[in-house]
Amino acid sequence: MPTAPAPAPHPRNTDELYQALQENDRRAYGRARTVTAEELVDAAEQFAEPLPLVDALLELQEAYTYGSEPRKSPVVFARLLTLFDEQPDVFDERLRHMLFWRFKWVANALLALPEIPLTSLRQWLSEMRDRYEKAGLGLQPYYGQAYQLAAHVGEDTTLAYELWAGRTRTGLSDCEACETCERALYHLGAGDDERALRTWEPVLAGKESCREEPARSVSYALLPLLRTGRTDRARELHLAGYRGCRRNPSTSQEVGRHLEFCALTGNEARGLELLAENRSLFDEVDSPLDLLSFLTGVEVLLQRVESLGHGELPAAGYAGRTWTVAGLGAEVRGRADDLAARFDARNGTTAHTDRRRARLDRAPLLDALELSLRIRSLDDVAPAAPVVAPAARTAAAVPDSLPELILRARRLDEQGHPDALACWARLRTLVAARDYTHPDDPAVGPLVRLRADLLADEASRAGEKEEFADAAALHEEAAALYDDAGEPGDAALARACALLATVETPAQGADGAEAKAVALTAAHASMVRLHEETPGLAPYQEARLLRLRATTLGLRVQTSGSEEHVAPVLAEVDLLHAFATRHDLAGQISGALLLRASTYAISGDLPAAVTEIDALLDRLKAQGPAWHLPRTLGLRGRLQLSLQAARAAHADLTEGLRLAADWPADAVDTARLHGDLAEACMRLGRPDEALQHLTRSGELELRRGSRTDGFCAYGNAAQLTLDLGRVEDCIALLDSLLAEPDVAAGEQDDRLVAQLRLTRARALHAGQDLKAATAEFVTLAAESADWDDDPGSHAMIAAETAVLLGESGEFGRAREAADQALAAHARAPRYEQLSNCLRELARLQAEQQGPDGLADALAFLADAGRIADEARAAEYEARGRSLDTALAYEHGRVNAYAGEYEGALAALEKALALLGEPGRDDDRAAEWAECVRLAGAVEGIYLERPAPALTRLDAAVSHLTALGRTEETEPLISLAARLRDEE
Repeated sequence: MPTAPAPAPHPRNTDELYQALQENDRRAYGRARTVTAEELVDAAEQFAEPLPLVDALLELQEAYTYGSEPRKSPVVFARLLTLFDEQPDVFDERLRHMLFWRFKWVANALLALPEIPLTSLRQWLSEMRDRYEKAGLGLQPYYGQAYQLAAHVGEDTTLAYELWAGRTRTGLSDCEACETCERALYHLGAGDDERALRTWEPVLAGKESCREEPARSVSYALLPLLRTGRTDRARELHLAGYRGCRRNPSTSQEVGRHLEFCALTGNEARGLELLAENRSLFDEVDSPLDLLSFLTGVEVLLQRVESLGHGELPAAGYAGRTWTVAGLGAEVRGRADDLAARFDARNGTTAHTDRRRARLDRAPLLDALELSLRIRSLDDVAPAAPVVAPAARTAAAVPDSLPELILRARRLDEQGHPDALACWARLRTLVAARDYTHPDDPAVGPLVRLRADLLADEASRAGEKEEFADAAALHEEAAALYDDAGEPGDAALARACALLATVETPAQGADGAEAKAVALTAAHASMVRLHEETPGLAPYQEARLLRLRATTLGLRVQTSGSEEHVAPVLAEVDLLHAFATRHDLAGQISGALLLRASTYAISGDLPAAVTEIDALLDRLKAQGPAWHLPRTLGLRGRLQLSLQAARAAHADLTEGLRLAADWPADAVDTARLHGDLAEACMRLGRPDEALQHLTRSGELELRRGSRTDGFCAYGNAAQLTLDLGRVEDCIALLDSLLAEPDVAAGEQDDRLVAQLRLTRARALHAGQDLKAATAEFVTLAAESADWDDDPGSHAMIAAETAVLLGESGEFGRAREAADQALAAHARAPRYEQLSNCLRELARLQAEQQGPDGLADALAFLADAGRIADEARAAEYEARGRSLDTALAYEHGRVNAYAGEYEGALAALEKALALLGEPGRDDDRAAEWAECVRLAGAVEGIYLERPAPALTRLDAAVSHLTALGRTEETEPLISLAARLRDEE
């Protein structure tokens, strides 16, 4: 798989030195780039000529400047200035320009160091002015630096601003974007938000940019945008702007302002998440001025979180210890106060302390601004945050009396009541305490029985999260404790649950569905024996065993799909229903009816399933239990979706969700209701509503511990967001997911994480960040090359990687990636994806390189031709364009880009022949019209044969008009008019 070029060894000559400098220039700013730059300066000193040393020193100063190491930048520049003074002829116009430009870098570096006296700063500016005047250069850049010094110190800046802003720009002036930011900050300092924002607009709109911009301007503009009511714009710029500055020491000030923005908009939880992502900045930022601004932004966030009563929450801070919000806040406060005092002592003012205090005293600007699709409160980010229901129903209070609490938990558990969850949770906490004393009460029983109860509850929750191996082990452990406690009925139940969990555990090297069906048959037989051999079962225990037996056979039907397995399930359900009715066990009656409806649905008898579910709903509304209603409505909603009745499904699921609000989310599977409702919304053409349900489903699943389900739901939400064109929302959501501790630690399924990263890479591409997208695709392609069990996915990823490399102009690496895709395709065909990739690579190479790229472009098309032949032989039908017509069209376009117009026209004629004239409802009309347009352009413009081209175009316009396809005629009419004008 193509990778970035390897670093060159220690340069032995100037050619190798310049190659190494070029390679280092492609690296991101940071310690790796800086260390390499230092090594290259050492290497350059071995050569006799001074020019390589000058270039190496310039690279090193740039690394120090943008790596946030201001103390070292002036030292390097002093060497450059000495070389210039001693050997001015070495500096051509380019180097001379760079040298004088970097006077400003040094001024900024000295400004950022409180140990540099103010007199030294002024002396440096005098040196800059003298050098500029001696060289005959305009002084506008000097006055710009003088203004920035005045603003930094806290002096009256009116005169300094006019002396700078009123002067004509020169070739050494800061770029338009940077100067725009300084002018906007001047107006912002004067309290004029509106004028500042008007000044900033070209930068915020992306019309002006540089290495620092628009990230710097965006971070400053966030609060003025809020104050002037432009909340949507602030949100949009926060998402895009933060991504452009995160984890970068040279943009730590910007990161701090984004943290402050989160704190002042009700997004404290997101702020803590972003702080964790930027934890390295505490130790990597060497600039005291940058660090002061960053720490102040951090303190604004931590102060806000602590004021909301969450000072005990964990926070990411300085390495070497764990921090709470309160502890880190105190540490940051001390360090930032010290830095502000040092700058004020140097400057002889209180400007930095005053500015810091103004930021810390600023009240929140909004109670809540939705910044991310993943909306979380501080309660949600607390360790082991519980999933609770909104307070629509008042749950029964957990008893204070320990014996009463134990007995109540057991009674509720027998009924399957959701309030049992809170009782078991409270008991788990009490029993785990060192000073726990078990009540001496015969009604409660011994401690060993309570421990068995708690293990059984824990096992059930593990099973709900599909952690079946853990569930099986916990059930077995509970069974043994029940034996010790003299509770054979509960022991039998626990063992039956363990049997089912064991079968559900994915087995290594299993033979698939058939083997699982056999295992389920054996598990059912074992449950029947348990049932028959266990004396003295209470009615609720016997009903549970009957339900487990029916559930096991229901899973067998679901696994095998065999019609002969349906009747045994219904027979077991009838036994359960009769038993539960005889003993008036409402929950088990409902369970039996739900199992019956589910069995009909699994077997494909949807009308019978709907009839059963309707009867069950009538019973539940009349007799309860009420907590079964949400799940039952959820099942009916899914049945309606299967019957293509999306509107009815939406109504059922919405009602189920409304009723679910009365109960703990885990007990009624609120997450699934949200997920199913998202599907109904999509079928009804309501993608925005679907997105809300997907994100809610994902968050509920994550918080209950169902990590895989949660990431899948969120992954679907991210893809939907991307489909809706909300690129920054998509990236922000995925960044949040990929920062989850279990993902960052590599504990999640690698394929699932790869899918999230793949969606993010596609979003980066859609957002025009080609460099970042390509880097991620290259990494994913390298990783997926090892997926021996899934070559098809590797083929797809490698193909997309090749296209992005082609867009970047790296056609050698693109060819390597395409070859990898072809090799994987040979094992798991992906005809359409590979054909699309190869045709696009051919187009890109011909478009970018013209005649020089024709041979390689045609090689890509030859590969695409072989793919089309294979697809035809395999009787594969493309979902989109025909592979053959698309290939012929691309031959035409590639030849046209390369100036081979006769070949282009012949290829387009072939494409038109393959397509044939479209009919009235033919979805190929647009493709046919484009072929006609390009053929007309080649023939009429490049081959200078307007007459036949016009005949072709006019005939096509007439045909399309007769079909009522006037939209497709517009480009043809426009081209025909051009050809007539040129005749």
